[in-house]
Amino acid sequence: MASESSDGERLHQLILSEHPAVFIQTFEEDEALQLVIDTAVENEIEFWAWSISRGLHDPTLKDAIPIPDTEHPAAALYHLIHQSQRKVVVLLDIAAHLKDERTLRHLRDLIAKFAGNGGTLILIDHTDLPPPIRAVAQRFELSLPDEKALEELVVQTVRARNKIMPIRVDLGRANLRTIVRNLAGLTRRQARQIILDAICNDQCLDAHDINPMLAQKRQYLQGEGLLEYVEAPVDLSEIGGMVNLKHWLAQRQCALTDDAAAFGIPPPRGILMLGVQGAGKSLSAKAVATAWQRPLLRMDPGVLFDRFIGESERRLREALKQAEMMSPVILWIDEIEKGFASAASQSVDGGLSKRMFGTLLTWMQEHHAPVFLIATANDIEALPPELLRKGRFDEIFFIDLPNLEARAQIFSVHLKKRKREPKRFDVPALSAAAEGYSGAEIEQAIISALHDSFAARSELSTDCLMQALKNSPPLSVTMREKIDALRHWARGRCLTAD
Repeated sequence: MASESSDGERLHQLILSEHPAVFIQTFEEDEALQLVIDTAVENEIEFWAWSISRGLHDPTLKDAIPIPDTEHPAAALYHLIHQSQRKVVVLLDIAAHLKDERTLRHLRDLIAKFAGNGGTLILIDHTDLPPPIRAVAQRFELSLPDEKALEELVVQTVRARNKIMPIRVDLGRANLRTIVRNLAGLTRRQARQIILDAICNDQCLDAHDINPMLAQKRQYLQGEGLLEYVEAPVDLSEIGGMVNLKHWLAQRQCALTDDAAAFGIPPPRGILMLGVQGAGKSLSAKAVATAWQRPLLRMDPGVLFDRFIGESERRLREALKQAEMMSPVILWIDEIEKGFASAASQSVDGGLSKRMFGTLLTWMQEHHAPVFLIATANDIEALPPELLRKGRFDEIFFIDLPNLEARAQIFSVHLKKRKREPKRFDVPALSAAAEGYSGAEIEQAIISALHDSFAARSELSTDCLMQALKNSPPLSVTMREKIDALRHWARGRCLTAD
């Protein structure tokens, strides 16, 4: 991942290459502006900055006097077109003002001027630009801080706070490294705030702050609505059957470690799990995270479309970049077909689905960070065929309805979970009666039987469980044709999980 210095080098290269417009879309305005200032000062570039609150001013000078009457964007742009000789200009939050036709026209004229004289206009904004400007502006993405930058940030933040009041630091090298890794994937502003919150509670930074800092990080991630940190207490032993899947995962349990890389093993890229609803795909994703002792991040691609219309692609890139920064990690895309189904057909979303899907495929093919992708899907017909091409995933598993032995394990697991001893029940008979039931349906039958027993003021029995199974026919009966078609497709194309 690029460091702060390389961000400056990349920006300077764009200026040297005479890009007339550079667009930095971010909520971290201070960080973006500071990057421009540092790049300009280091390379002795004079430039103006503009905001509606200050007008045109020189941000490198403390208490700089703004150019009079340039607060209005149209006036500022007119001044830059006709009077300013500076070849680099930064505009802050101008996108909202481009609904005004005069302002938009002036901005296009300024970009045309810079295209002719080698100047560069840098637009820093939290929203996207209108199409005429977006078409000519080179996008520039700020890098998230790497471990070295985060460690420096911890030291700088503590030192700055220590000047205000004494701070006690009691951290060994291992604990400091843990804190730095826990901050990975956050912006500098977010990381600094978490550090300040930790030390301001008791004027101390020690090992006791590690878990609260991680919990606060989870809040930041879930606040973005892109990646959800999932608690994954499920163990592989709690999943009935799936012998082949468990064996495959056990072989690769340590494949995300530095030792595996030193041995010459590339990090496993991920698996696609196809199967019947309720067969245990989501449960398996959680169990992998627990077995491998890695954080589990869940991405809901539907959120990208529903909540972030107009900036979905950027949000997806940010989420994937964030996952890389938190590696080694397990990234779970649940029901992937719901997010990218229209990429497989003629869509009515202006090609957004295809572009989003293309972004995901490119990342899957090119990323090098140890991010293990688990994608789950129920409807094979809705998946774009490119996703199923060899090399996208390490393996494609088909998770069928559990067999007799697996159903017996599922009954035992769920009875134990509800403080019932499986030996008190006729598990073989129950397993035989539950033929065609998924693991989720067996669990629901047990819960239904518990309700019936509780209402009747009696203890849970085999007969009660049998009745609950009879009262609730499984999906394999109500959707037999669809499940048969899925099984037929998977034969010879997928590795069976069991």
